[in-house]
Amino acid sequence: MCPEITDADVLLLASIASALKPDYTREGTEDPWAGSPFAWIRARPSRQIGKIGEQLVAGWCAAKGLDVTATHDREADRVIAGQRVEIKFSTLWETGVYKFQQIRDQNYDFAVCLGVSPFEAHCWVISKKTLRQHVIGHTPQHRGRSGTDTFWITVRPTSPPEWMLPLGGTLGEAYRMMRRWQMKKR
Repeated sequence: MCPEITDADVLLLASIASALKPDYTREGTEDPWAGSPFAWIRARPSRQIGKIGEQLVAGWCAAKGLDVTATHDREADRVIAGQRVEIKFSTLWETGVYKFQQIRDQNYDFAVCLGVSPFEAHCWVISKKTLRQHVIGHTPQHRGRSGTDTFWITVRPTSPPEWMLPLGGTLGEAYRMMRRWQMKKR
């Protein structure tokens, strides 16, 4: 809820701003993130965005009843249902894709890739073996000698790469995959 403007000068200024707005915005270019519960995340620095993504995945998994613990090393972000997990997070880019970045060949079993759109979320659970087949060594994030250890995945949520189709897509599908880990552990 927006507070009501009562000061006459602020009201006048707001009226002028409203009259000017069409000169600076194109019709139909309203912010698709307006009113989104995830919009605030996009305004944070990239280092914080990654941490927020880790906290979202960990909190969601814990709330769904999966065991979640810290790894105490830098090779993976969490242990979820007994598996070492690297968490990758992306908000939807203006081009309609998620970019899961900084994928490295480190000590983890799975990558959980969480993407949030203004009013949707998507999630894929990708084994290290599958990442090696399709990402690590195949889609470098940076060019040149210094950038050979980081890779990324570009995903259009409406049409992910074929190899990703059985690996989730919805939060429910991703949860079912992770739930199997916990069931095997018992």
